[in-house]
Amino acid sequence: MPRGGKKGHKGRGKQFSNPEEIDRQMRAQRELEEKAGAEKESSSESEEESSSDEESDSRKRSGVEGLIEIENPNRVSQKSKKVTEVDVSAPRELSRREREEIEKQKSKERYMKLHLEGKTEQARADLARLAIIKKQREEAAKKREELRKEKEAEEAKAKR
Repeated sequence: MPRGGKKGHKGRGKQFSNPEEIDRQMRAQRELEEKAGAEKESSSESEEESSSDEESDSRKRSGVEGLIEIENPNRVSQKSKKVTEVDVSAPRELSRREREEIEKQKSKERYMKLHLEGKTEQARADLARLAIIKKQREEAAKKREELRKEKEAEEAKAKR
């Protein structure tokens, strides 16, 4: 239901390009490509090196980038290294996470070594607790032995 007097954007007339206009644009583009190809073939080897640099610049600046000069200080350009430049034997830098993980493992191993030697607080507490339990078990074993002996003595008296 249309509101009073307002019309929407739908239903507007469509604009079509002339077939002659399209042909003219395509011919102009082909001519430009042919000129660029002819210039490329006529240049010497030294110019080819410089033109390849220019081509890479033109490829990098496609779309809106070609229209607007942008210098982003945060953008890191990816430079490809040659195989001869890459040094495999050089030690690579570890990331922060990797360094922390290695430090954590080393400290854990160091702690376990000290723990097994009985030099840590926790190891001392464990050994003290074990000594107390050992004493309690020895006392309980002595009591059971005494009770068993008393029972045997009573049974021996009862049989007589």
